[in-house]
Amino acid sequence: QVQVAESGGGLVQPGGSLRLSCAASGSIFRAYAMGWYRQAPGKQRELVATIRGGRTNYADSVKGRFTISRDNAKNTVYLQMNSLKPEDTADYYCAATWGTDDYWGQGTQVTVSS
Repeated sequence: QVQVAESGGGLVQPGGSLRLSCAASGSIFRAYAMGWYRQAPGKQRELVATIRGGRTNYADSVKGRFTISRDNAKNTVYLQMNSLKPEDTADYYCAATWGTDDYWGQGTQVTVSS
């Protein structure tokens, strides 16, 4: 069982920045595909960004503003979010994928509002 825990959410003004962190357990962290997803009130959960090895993938809505990265020595993946917009407001979830299994964290709330 892989344990996943997100942190770093909060309230930020439009145009501001936040960095989310996601720690995952396991000695084979570097082998996990890691992803950030979000779910806004009344909407379905959507993919934000993924990283597998050194390859990254982003939703069109966040390209050029968000950056996903990982530190395998710390078993941690990050989501740097810049130029935040009110529509980025959501609960953000981290997922670790190993084989056919997905492991999810509890989520961290991000609110973009003036």
